[in-house]
Amino acid sequence: MSILKNNWKITHFALLMSFLNFLFFHLPFFTFVVDKVDYKSFAGVTLIVSLVIIMLVANFFVFYLFFFLSRVVGKSLLVLFFIINAIAVYFVNTYGVIIDESMIGNVLNTNYAESSSFFSIKLIVYLILLGIVPSIFIIKAKIINVTWKKFLITSSVTLVFMLALAYANASNWLWIDKNSKTLGGLAMPWSYSVNLSLFYIHKHQKNEKEILLPNATIKDNKKSVIVLVIGESARRQNFSLYGYKKNTNPLLSKTPNLFHFDATSCATYTTAGVKCILEHTSTDELYEILPNYLYRNNVEVIWRTTNWGEPPIHIKNYQNTDALMPNCKGDGCKFDEILLSGLKEQILASTKNKILIVLHTSTSHGPSYSKKYPAQFEVFKPVCNSVELGNCSQTDLINAYDNTIVYTDYILHQLIENLKELKEYNSAMIFVSDHGESLGEKNLYMHGVPMSIAPKEQYEIPFLVWLSDSSKQLKPNKMLSQNNVFHSVLNFLGIQSPIYNEQMNIFK
Repeated sequence: MSILKNNWKITHFALLMSFLNFLFFHLPFFTFVVDKVDYKSFAGVTLIVSLVIIMLVANFFVFYLFFFLSRVVGKSLLVLFFIINAIAVYFVNTYGVIIDESMIGNVLNTNYAESSSFFSIKLIVYLILLGIVPSIFIIKAKIINVTWKKFLITSSVTLVFMLALAYANASNWLWIDKNSKTLGGLAMPWSYSVNLSLFYIHKHQKNEKEILLPNATIKDNKKSVIVLVIGESARRQNFSLYGYKKNTNPLLSKTPNLFHFDATSCATYTTAGVKCILEHTSTDELYEILPNYLYRNNVEVIWRTTNWGEPPIHIKNYQNTDALMPNCKGDGCKFDEILLSGLKEQILASTKNKILIVLHTSTSHGPSYSKKYPAQFEVFKPVCNSVELGNCSQTDLINAYDNTIVYTDYILHQLIENLKELKEYNSAMIFVSDHGESLGEKNLYMHGVPMSIAPKEQYEIPFLVWLSDSSKQLKPNKMLSQNNVFHSVLNFLGIQSPIYNEQMNIFK
């Protein structure tokens, strides 16, 4: 308490805040650096020491500037930084995430149901010890300002020192540039503050106006329905259809006319993965996506979802959990089975011959894998029940995750059985995941690692196709991508379009 009552010169206080920020929140940053450089060599030691100094000095300079211009604003920003830093470093330490622009997008597209699943006592401990306690000190500290002359001298010396240190490390610029995305995603508070600004700048640029695709034409009157199931965090290597040793596909493995292909995702997070599945080509532009395009061209389009993060959907029949729940009965309504409730009846009630249905699932989304399926699907035991995945054995964690794949197998089988009853329709189902998932490999959990450094677990995905007896045949496809979906759906439904790409179509 005596420390709290002391008067602090602005220079000393900014130095102390920079040191505490470094001490509390940058272990992941320097763990990454030490892992990537030869710390036993002179060059490696020089780089590490230089990064420590530059981080301390750079943060001092910014904090010093804040407090000189306004102590109230400076304190407010610093309190905000320490609280958000505490939360951010918890997720970095617990799940191995990197707070880059794509991760900011994940956070902003997270709803309450998903975010609440991350709650843990450990998170509260981080928040209190690393966020709230320092914030009390910051609020109570009395800060003595300096004259403009002293401010200008201190600022100038600091800037010259940083430039000199940067120049002295010219030989390391290439290494820093190569790893800049990861380094920037682990430097607090700049990881989220800078990337938050970049996210909104890029979002504004992309969403200024949806670029319409050229008009399409329906070539025939054959009754056709195709169901696109967008999986969530389903990684290919845990499907027994692909040779996984545990039988996670007991039903689909016995289903006639079901085919599986190797595939990769465009990204390791939901918003980009779903966008890629629905667009005609991988691009940063916001082109008209598949459901909007077909709906505008007189195809019946139904979107059902227990998830979020898709691009803007402009159709009549958009149904989320709240819309589906009143007509759903049974315990399965608490899970992704709700997506099948009344679906067959909705198809039969359509007055159109061409129907696209999109089911956006959430079955394998972490960290609470064990809560994503009904009790009878807990085939593999014991399971991890903690949201702090690093506290579970990898065996328990993978068991819980594998049970979500068993449940996915059941849902897809039930969907296929429903489609088989639609005798008047040529029907098909495509299941493709938005991205994969890390389950402790290389000490990484869940997903969201930048594609440039992402492990294969986060982008190798399943691509399953089922066809009714009277519908099309498949090409001898080998490796597919999410962009194959758009053109394959157009082909199956008999849609003629100037942007159709036969090479991206999986059907004969």
